[in-house]
Amino acid sequence: MSPLYLAAAETGKSGLLETFGVAWPYLIAQLVNFIIVILVLKKFAFGPIQAMLEQRKNRIAEGEEKLKRIEQQLADSEKQTQEAIDAANADAQRLITEAKESAAAISEKKAQEAIASAQTILAKAEEAAKAERSAMQAELKQEFGRLVTATTATVTGKVLTDDDQKRINEEALATVEG
Repeated sequence: MSPLYLAAAETGKSGLLETFGVAWPYLIAQLVNFIIVILVLKKFAFGPIQAMLEQRKNRIAEGEEKLKRIEQQLADSEKQTQEAIDAANADAQRLITEAKESAAAISEKKAQEAIASAQTILAKAEEAAKAERSAMQAELKQEFGRLVTATTATVTGKVLTDDDQKRINEEALATVEG
């Protein structure tokens, strides 16, 4: 570079600063003021705003995490509820089956008891009928013997002794039974 060019550049620089009215002491004071304003804004404005934005960001992230946990818990709860319902339905079905089986067994048992009771009643009725028939036969035999004895005594016209009455009764009964 030539010395002329350097001289023109220095003249141009100082001429340029003078053209725009730049005074070094004011420029330095404004730079100091600008740096102070930046530091004050950073400390009192941008810092708290950034901290607040960071807190909001963290709260949103926490909220999303809680939402995911709640959704997972809800899914787990629904699964457990469905499992409990399925288990309750299985137990209810088992109880219904057991109740049906028990009812069938009790019904069968009651039917058997009713049949046994009816058979007992029939047997007692037959026994009573046999006893009554036997009593009636004995009474008829006695009455028949008396009638035969009375008829014989009337026909023969004589009074029969006890031995005669007994013999006539036995003969008459043997004839009737035979």
